Amino acid sequence: MRHSFSMEHALASGKLNAPTAHGDQIARQELCEQICRPDGPKVVVARGPAGYGKTTLLAQCQARLQALPMRTAWLTLDRADNDLSRFLRCLTAALGALSGRASLRPDAHDSEDTLALALVQAVASHGAPFALVLDEFEAITAPAVLDLVQDLIGSLPAHGRLLIGSRHTPGLALGRLRAAGQLLEIDASQLCFSVDEATRFFARRQPALTPAEVELLHRKTEGWVAALCLASASLARQPSAAAFIERFSGSDQSVADYLAQDVLASQTPALRQFLLRTSILKQLSAPLCQALLPDMDCAGVLQQLENGHVLLTRTAADERHYRYHSLFASYLQSQLRAQAPGDVARLHLAASRWYEAEGRPVPAIDHAIDGGDFGRALALLQAHAETLLAEGRMRLLARWLGQLPAAVLATRPLLQAMQVWATCFTRGPSEASLLMADLKLAGSADPAVRAHVRALQPLLLSMMDRQEEAYAAGMPSIAALGDALSFTDTALANAMANITAVLGRYHEARALLDTARRAQSRSASSFNLMYSEAVEGIIDLQEGRMRQAGARFRMAVRSTRKGAYGQANGNAWAGVLYAAWVYETGDLALASRLLQVYVPLGRDVGLPDHLILGYVMLARVAFHEGDPEQTFYLLGELEYLGHQRRLPRIAASARVERARVLLMQGHPQAARDELGRADDADLWRRVEGLRLPANDLLTPRLGRLRCLAYDGDPAAALRELDADIAQALAARRVRRAYMLQLLRAVALARNRDDAGASAQLAPLLHTAQSEGLCRVLADEGAAVAGLMQRHGACETGRAWLASDGAQDWWRRYMAQARIGPASPPQAPVARDAAGAEGLTPKELRVLRLLAEGHSNSAIARQLFVSESTVRTHLRHLNVKLSADSRTQAVARARSAGLL
Repeated sequence: MRHSFSMEHALASGKLNAPTAHGDQIARQELCEQICRPDGPKVVVARGPAGYGKTTLLAQCQARLQALPMRTAWLTLDRADNDLSRFLRCLTAALGALSGRASLRPDAHDSEDTLALALVQAVASHGAPFALVLDEFEAITAPAVLDLVQDLIGSLPAHGRLLIGSRHTPGLALGRLRAAGQLLEIDASQLCFSVDEATRFFARRQPALTPAEVELLHRKTEGWVAALCLASASLARQPSAAAFIERFSGSDQSVADYLAQDVLASQTPALRQFLLRTSILKQLSAPLCQALLPDMDCAGVLQQLENGHVLLTRTAADERHYRYHSLFASYLQSQLRAQAPGDVARLHLAASRWYEAEGRPVPAIDHAIDGGDFGRALALLQAHAETLLAEGRMRLLARWLGQLPAAVLATRPLLQAMQVWATCFTRGPSEASLLMADLKLAGSADPAVRAHVRALQPLLLSMMDRQEEAYAAGMPSIAALGDALSFTDTALANAMANITAVLGRYHEARALLDTARRAQSRSASSFNLMYSEAVEGIIDLQEGRMRQAGARFRMAVRSTRKGAYGQANGNAWAGVLYAAWVYETGDLALASRLLQVYVPLGRDVGLPDHLILGYVMLARVAFHEGDPEQTFYLLGELEYLGHQRRLPRIAASARVERARVLLMQGHPQAARDELGRADDADLWRRVEGLRLPANDLLTPRLGRLRCLAYDGDPAAALRELDADIAQALAARRVRRAYMLQLLRAVALARNRDDAGASAQLAPLLHTAQSEGLCRVLADEGAAVAGLMQRHGACETGRAWLASDGAQDWWRRYMAQARIGPASPPQAPVARDAAGAEGLTPKELRVLRLLAEGHSNSAIARQLFVSESTVRTHLRHLNVKLSADSRTQAVARARSAGLL
């Protein structure tokens, strides 16, 4: 069987090329100049109803940009592109034009995350000016695809442009671009032909019209390009142009109906029959049309229609394929239903059979469902759904199975089980769990259905944060597994490995992973390989093997094999973990690009740990880049998602992270208040008993210890930290113990035990250097930064800095912490007691904000003062600290222990 999605089909359909230009097109000079000027907008949205010339305008802009010269890429979208895997493949193939390398064409067996990563990297890292055109964007309604395009916009470099053509306002957040003057919106009134353009348009056609007739027709059509084109086609067959124009209707719908009827009525009976009966097709080719109309010379008819300019477009990529103008097709379909309703089902059946014979089950199933032939649709789904499930076509399956009547689908319990999988990975585990219960699949007599249920039950419970119940539900099925494991058995073993790892039962988890891997050796599955490596990586992470965990996450993300289970959201699950490792190493640019891919892919599924990890990292990147507004926005969105999905751990985690940010900004009381709002004793007592990746270092308890170490009683902090460190080490929670020891070093320094602080910090730095850690220290802000500088200047620190690789790590840390020159510290600056005591509370606040990298205007907003007042405080700081610049002031303040 052929792969259900082939790029050959996308290429043949002309999706990757602008429509072929006709010699009689009118150049849209003014609009093209607005769009294509050298300092032009970053994003252009040409929006208007069908037939307003959006595609023609974008094609002319593409040609003008190419003449600069500038690389361009084109993608015409359709409803099928709401299937995330198809969208990623088509867009990745389109972006191959930017590099000019055919190797960027997507391989049929590439996984979705590989394609998405290549897409974002190609856009973000492309060195030369380029433009990407997305036409017919109104077809896109899927939130995951819209989110990906939103993030694509965010990754555009300064020399990159995105041109969008759409009938409706795109479902994108463009307010920030609009406010920054980086968005150009072209609406229907601008797309309409001017009188001058209409005059030039009709000057190339027969019969010739007088200026008054052109002006009247332009006024009645309001410059609507499609109406003018249709009017021109009708005028050639009218005995009186003036009379035709006089009776011409002006309402959009009446114009569409009138002109469509006039064009259709002017054709021969054979051509009308062809137009009506082929209107059900999204794409036309002679062989496909021949299957619907075996008694006609379809190749000749297509040529005749093209020559007659009857709203039929030949695709640029393949001379054998055509498509109708969408408005014309819609009208033809309505006429077909009115004139020959009995033919609709027969035509869809013929199209379905032709596509099936061509090895293209996706359009074959589409036509079977559109034609109401549910029996045929069920038979095709029964044959292909498992393969589509294995390819991760969850949205496609969800759409199809949702269109089938429940009574019809009830005859195929195996398809109902696959509907639960599709629902889980498109609408979340809660709805999938309810669906499975409603369908009563657990009581099915079909062994194959029961195998799906055995894998789904613990998986759904785990995804809903009910780990203990998941363990109880899944272990009896594990005990019953035989030697020969099916795909569902292997998925069950992997799911239970993850659950047992979360419960801290690492011995059981590793045994289950070994079981899953033995099954994979007999029947390779990239999804199961990804799952196994990701779970093992989580265990490595908890036990302190950081580099090994990173290697496993990287392997999980790249685990793509021919014919494998290419579950996009599953790979997003591994991808967020890999992004977390990349973030920790300090490569924020790559981490950000990874998150732009994986967070939208996984958002619909709602995996708690991966939502928390993804949003927290994005928030920290924004904070690092000096955008606290975006930081708090992301944390607010994360909290909202937690409430919306009835997952309190997500909402509470957002509050814990918000408290950390407030503390870093110098608002300790606000941080304590936020921790109080996050503290749900029952929730966190349960979380503390689990090994959840997102909450190993993100709990109210750890947040309170941070506040106590940074701003409270350091002696009390030391007592509590000692107990927690001992507990973490006893439980082999090495990563948590590391963070607690870092806080202990800060508390020692605040307790005036510099020697003890240095002794505590020394092994932590050795671990950071050997394991590649960076952000765990940099994210702790000024308190750790000052401690680091003092340690680097003492004898122990200087000895460490002289060791192999230490200075390279130090420079990386200094750059990440943004605390001045990325060079090792020299002798410590003597603390000026008078200067320290001379700083006012307001100056200390300014100093803290300055150390966090905020601009003068940002500091002014946070302190509710003018920028002039901020500049005055900075001058006083420079005098008191004997500094010549902002950077030197921060460095001397840290050395003096003021930060």
